[in-house]
Amino acid sequence: MKKMYQITADGRKELEAELEKLKARRGEIAEKIAEARDYGDLSENAEYDAAREDQGLVESRIAEIEDILMNAELIKATRKSTIGIGSKVELKNGAKKVNYHVVGPVEANPVEGKISNESPIGMALMGKKVGDKAVVTTPKGDINYSIVAVN
Repeated sequence: MKKMYQITADGRKELEAELEKLKARRGEIAEKIAEARDYGDLSENAEYDAAREDQGLVESRIAEIEDILMNAELIKATRKSTIGIGSKVELKNGAKKVNYHVVGPVEANPVEGKISNESPIGMALMGKKVGDKAVVTTPKGDINYSIVAVN
């Protein structure tokens, strides 16, 4: 059975854009490989090795994205009052406020505030409502959050 990936509509658009950029790079990489071949002996040709490695990375990512898109299940945030995948939440820990967007593991990017529903924070938030408390267990100890807003 194939794995189903839960992604938001925005996440799908981002993946499709990345896929187009990667496919556009194929020609550029092919030119680099052809140019590096012209340098002669391939066994000691660093440019050729680098271009082939780049090609492998690009083709791997293209295959990964195509698999995700083929097996994607779009998430529709329907319950505005309860936290689920697709919810945007505002949390408060003492005087500190943080905002997160709960997404599936494929879209997770903590730097952008996108947390996976399978992450410790995501799991602690699922099913909670405004006013509820969420306790996240970390290696440094428990962190207590109050849920301020759910969108």
